[in-house]
Amino acid sequence: MDAHLQAATQAIQERFAGQVSEFRDQISLIVAPQQIVEVCRALKDDFGFDMLSGETAVDYWPAQEPRFHLVYLLYSLQHNLRLTVRVPLNGNSPSLPTLESVYPSANWHEREIWDMFGVRFEGHSDLRRILMPADWEGHPLRKDYPLGYEEVQFSFNYDEIDARKPYAKE
Repeated sequence: MDAHLQAATQAIQERFAGQVSEFRDQISLIVAPQQIVEVCRALKDDFGFDMLSGETAVDYWPAQEPRFHLVYLLYSLQHNLRLTVRVPLNGNSPSLPTLESVYPSANWHEREIWDMFGVRFEGHSDLRRILMPADWEGHPLRKDYPLGYEEVQFSFNYDEIDARKPYAKE
């Protein structure tokens, strides 16, 4: 592990009781939801992780503790290092503070996560749908979201599907 990255992860562990995980030379910090803003501010100000290159969520349903993990992908331009910060969230109505004050680019990432997963970001400046229509109900990337689909047409079921089409003549 790079010495700068090791210093950063060790400092976060000591200051915020974070957990460090390493898998295939990729380092992840796991921190509590209420600490995410302070952790990211420390990583940015003290260790040069000046870019939020991505932010997403993972749904572990049917598990409820944690149900979600928020994943923040940080990058240090100066040191050419990447670091993943993960935040476990419990339950069906998760929320955590917004990162807009530390990384302004979090705005659109958080809107997408709200839209697709239903994770609420407290203090967000404009938390509304970004991908789905404004009147859409539910959050389509949740694993408990009901599936609605059309059957794919193959040669063996052509007649059955063609008969269901509104323009099919009887």
